[in-house]
Amino acid sequence: MSRRGTAEKKKAKSDPIYRNRLVNMLVNRILKHGKKSLAYQIMYRAVKTIQQNTEKNPLSVLRQAIRGVTPDLTVKARRVSGSTHQVPIEIRSTQGKALAVRWLLAASRKRPGRDIAACNPN
Repeated sequence: MSRRGTAEKKKAKSDPIYRNRLVNMLVNRILKHGKKSLAYQIMYRAVKTIQQNTEKNPLSVLRQAIRGVTPDLTVKARRVSGSTHQVPIEIRSTQGKALAVRWLLAASRKRPGRDIAACNPN
């Protein structure tokens, strides 16, 4: 008997200041070498910069950025009569959000001129 779908889903915790799961999700992805306090510092500094530059709610700007990057579809390889085809498949919202966060952080790490000293305290 299949147990798929019977396991309880883990609820993501929220961060201490904004009480937002998305912020906590970003902090956990920023995290390097187990330095969570440094990841929180980086995140809160970024949120403060967004607040100063846009004069909007930084969490709504963050949500809008994630929503803009979140994919709706992915392709999966299917083998049909000896040849492989790519079939589009819809993505669940949680998986799409995780992909969007991963892509945003990867793009931000590739940007030139980012403060390496703040991310690598050694």
